[in-house]
Amino acid sequence: MNICMFTNTYLPHVGGVARSVNIFAEDLRKMGHEVLIIAPVYPACEEHDKGKDHVLRVPAIQHFSGGDFSIRIPVPFYIDKKISEFNPDIIHSHHPYLLGDTALRSAKRRMLPLVFTHHTLYEQYTHYVTKDSENMKRFAEILSTRYANMCDTVVAPSKSIENLIRQRGVQTKIIEIPTGVDIDFFADGDGQAFRKAVGIPESAFVIGHLGRLAPEKNLDFLASAVSQSMKDLTETFFLVSGDGPSKSDIEDIFEQRGLGRRLILTGNVTGKRLADAYHAMDLFVFASHSETQGMVLTEAMAAGIPVIALDAPGAREVVENEKNGLLLAGDTSEENFSAAIQDAVLNPEKLSRWRQSTGKTAQAFSREVSCQKLYQVYQSAVAQKTHGVMSASADIDPWDSFLLSVQTEWELIAQKAKTLIETITR
Repeated sequence: MNICMFTNTYLPHVGGVARSVNIFAEDLRKMGHEVLIIAPVYPACEEHDKGKDHVLRVPAIQHFSGGDFSIRIPVPFYIDKKISEFNPDIIHSHHPYLLGDTALRSAKRRMLPLVFTHHTLYEQYTHYVTKDSENMKRFAEILSTRYANMCDTVVAPSKSIENLIRQRGVQTKIIEIPTGVDIDFFADGDGQAFRKAVGIPESAFVIGHLGRLAPEKNLDFLASAVSQSMKDLTETFFLVSGDGPSKSDIEDIFEQRGLGRRLILTGNVTGKRLADAYHAMDLFVFASHSETQGMVLTEAMAAGIPVIALDAPGAREVVENEKNGLLLAGDTSEENFSAAIQDAVLNPEKLSRWRQSTGKTAQAFSREVSCQKLYQVYQSAVAQKTHGVMSASADIDPWDSFLLSVQTEWELIAQKAKTLIETITR
């Protein structure tokens, strides 16, 4: 099967969507399928893409609105030629806007099935466009719902997101498929070597966090809670691997409490160092409300590291309270989160008990299981699209193709216009 994926973020960008796209693409290729990824230009992507003919980069504005995202510049004919040469059987969109629009156009005019993965709670990211605006948040929420209803199948990374988008009005068939984790890779890491490299004593207790350091991850709350717990835990360090606009905020919070020396910021880690970073931790902490899947939580579990997290989408599917960690109420205060960390640090028997359950949790999120589920979605979508209608591989009359293009453009314009009207009149 030839699978064409459209994504607004891709490696070497560090983030959950980019990693998810890469993981599924790699695993589908191992199964014998061809996967073409269409993504924006991103800093250092030339080096990453060298020797790879399965990635098509499109021109983009980099570091959009001060963030670490690239916003593509429309070049439809450039993309269209490559897609026609690739001759896809199915289109998979990973965003409901920008290249998501291009994915919809490509699928409609070729009469191909369109699968959409609802990776993100988009209303949590509107601060990259404008300051906290309730209208913009509603616009993002409604737009993603309308887009989902223009697709043939929607993939939800977790049951929480499946339930949420169904409540918001998604009527398209929804299938829950989390991004898989390489269990063997994360189970094998050298934590002591990583500690030595970053200056953490071998005997210290390490509280850890890994991911993109951005405002929507609730990192001010997390840094405050962790630093508060560490004031009474002298032999502890906070290891943070990742980068982003919230890095300086974390540093400021620790400096203000006189704990700058015990904050270790490593920047982004990849390859074997990623597994080593997890193994350097004794406890993983997480406070995001904006996740659709707790991918880093599953990776931590695969490395045998228990987790303390807030009860939110993505986290509640991974963390089993008092079994492999602690799931605190979503509105837990910094003081209570801090107290939970202190209790875990001071109770090695409890941590050991949690650690024994992490492996079982990780197995349920293996890459093999997730990729097979996604392929079954593709098979079903292709079968339903071709049953009783023109075969997706058949030649489409140029006039019919033109009419389909006009219809798709009208649908996109109508979708955005209706969304705008509903946003400002609600």
